[in-house]
Order: sequence, then C-alpha cells, then structure tokens
Amino acid sequence: MPIYRRKDSPYWWVKLPPIRGESKPLQQSTGTANRREAQEVHDRLAHDRWEQSRLGVRPRHDWQEAAERWILETKHKATHGDDIAKLRWLHPYLGDKQLDEIDRTLIDRIKFDREKIAAAGTTNRYLALIRAILRRACHEWEWIDRVPKFKLFKEAEGRVRSLTPDEFNRLLRELPAHLADMAVFSVATGLRQGNVKGLEWKQVDLERSHAWIPGSKHKNGKPHAVPLNEMALGVLRKQLGKHPTWVFTFQGKPITQVNTKAWTAALRRAGIEDFRWHDLRHTFATWHRQAGTPTHELQRLGGWKTGAMVERYAHVAPEALQGAAARLDALASYAMATHQEKGT
Repeated sequence: MPIYRRKDSPYWWVKLPPIRGESKPLQQSTGTANRREAQEVHDRLAHDRWEQSRLGVRPRHDWQEAAERWILETKHKATHGDDIAKLRWLHPYLGDKQLDEIDRTLIDRIKFDREKIAAAGTTNRYLALIRAILRRACHEWEWIDRVPKFKLFKEAEGRVRSLTPDEFNRLLRELPAHLADMAVFSVATGLRQGNVKGLEWKQVDLERSHAWIPGSKHKNGKPHAVPLNEMALGVLRKQLGKHPTWVFTFQGKPITQVNTKAWTAALRRAGIEDFRWHDLRHTFATWHRQAGTPTHELQRLGGWKTGAMVERYAHVAPEALQGAAARLDALASYAMATHQEKGT
C-alpha cells in the first residue's frame, strides 16, 4: 500500500521499499490528514528516492518537511506548543522554501520583521528555532551540507521586578479569592504559572509537606521537588475538597488563565505598575535572598538549571555578604597594627 493510516496518528503514512544503503523500508508520516495531499507527499518522496538510488542525486528537502519532522521528534518538549505557534508564524517566510534556499539574507529579513513587533529576546526565540531545525537537518538527517551563519540580537540582562511585602498585601486585598490563593502559593514556592495552574493533587503530599513537578512539565526538563512551607500548606488546605484532581479551580473547573481582567484591575486598584504574573517568581527569589538564602539553596528551591540564573538576584541583598566581608576584619586589624608599629 503506498499510503496508509495508523491508529496512533491522525495523519496518513507512507511506506516505501528500501533503496541502496538501507536495510529496511522507509515508513514515515506525511504530516497531513488529507488523502490527496498525502498522496502528493508519497509521490514526491518516491521520485526523490528513485533519483537518489539510480542516479546518485541527493534528494532535496523543503522547510515544511523539516518542520513536520521536528514537531514529531520533539513532541516531548515542554515548549512543544510554543514551537508549533512559532512555526505557524514563520510559515509565510519559509513554507515554500527548499532547505538549501534558506540563506542569511532570508533569515535577516525574518529577524528584522519580527523585531518590529516583538522584543529582541522574543525574536531570538524564533531565530533559535530556525537554527535548531537547520542544524538537525544538517547534522542528524543529512538533508543539507551546511547551516547559514547568522547572529541573534544582543539581549539586555533579565528583567527583575518584585513586590515588597506591603505591596503584595495590597495586591492580595484586591484579588478575587482564587487568584489570591494562587498568588500566595506562587510566592511561597517560586513555581511558574503553568505549574501552579496545572498542579494536581497526586503531585502533593501534605503529610510530608512536599510537592513535585515531573520533568515533562518542568521548564528545565528535570523533575523538581518542592518543599512546602507553612504559607504554601495553608493555601493547599483551603483547596481540599474543591476538586478531586486539580488543586486550583474556579467554579468547579481547573484554572487555565491568570492574566485576566480581574488580575489587571486588582493591580490598578493596588497602585502597582509594571508587574506580571511571572514576577511573583521574582518576588519569591528576591525575598529569599533578602532573608539570606544562599545561591545553591535558592537554585534548588526554584528549580533553576544553573547558579548563574540565580545570581541576578544577588544585588537585592548586598547586606547578605556583609558577614563574609567582615571575616577579614580581624586579620586586617592585626596587619594594620603591625604596620603602624613598624612606622613608629
């Protein structure tokens, strides 16, 4: 059969006999549920393989093929949905291009067009996705011989915006109860928005004061243990009995959005400007540094991949290093006293 369906996929699949240098038939998704389009993919692939086998011609591959294969091979990534959205935006630029037609001129056009509507950091995420797909096409799939060189925008240091305890209390007074509980839990644990919204009771052990985020749902790809302090435990106890599966709910349903009109209105009434939900994580880190939590402990508490990502909070509590700096006082006093004796 030239094309066929599989129970585990919504798309048509192709199966082609092996060609020279291959030990088994080629089986792959066409990336489409439309039978006519799938047949076109099959015919093009069969023709390319015939040229490769009989004429020694290396088959050409287009961006659409590469994007579809990338989606299939990276479906385990936490950012899988984000990649799909980015590829959708990139399609008008790259959708009809062969991979060997994608050069620096085209990528620069994408770079500067995107930068007109988004920040440099956001634009860089699109460019990084293009680079990652082209590198895999070159080094793993062997579809192209080289990857065009291009530069990303230089990014400013990460934004750090946090609330003082007084500001946070003002915000809590203005938030509806379900958002206030989630905000307190976010500051208590440092968990990202998606992990708070998607928290399930099976991830929580109240007796051991412990929660965990599986690697498949954590940004750095590794399981994250979350020790629960009394602030976090108090919030969790309030949620008991509201839903059998989800920890945080509203009117009996899991919460899918926190950046709502209610959130914006509460910020305005509390007199707080330039503050996003993600900044609750910055507040968690800032308060910990001000309380003297060392870098290596904060890194583990917040689930950061590297210590360098935590060091950006060092400036908020320079007094935490005062004790370390004072360790030289005794030696310095002795040295100065000796120096003065020699001078007399």
